[in-house]
Amino acid sequence: MRVWPEKPSPLGATWDGAGVNFALFSQHAKSVDLCLFDSPDAMQESHRIVLPEQTDQVWHGYLPDVQSG
Repeated sequence: MRVWPEKPSPLGATWDGAGVNFALFSQHAKSVDLCLFDSPDAMQESHRIVLPEQTDQVWHGYLPDVQSG
């Protein structure tokens, strides 16, 4: 799955019509893994992605292949 650095704001998951930007604040994290699930009932993640960038204590990454929902 492709992951681009993108931007640290807004916090949370933001769909822009082409992909999703993820941004998470952590004052002490050394890295952040983003876990994606196929459904709300899934017991295990379908993808685990290391967020590639950190800006002012915000870890972030953009997934162009992820859709809303």
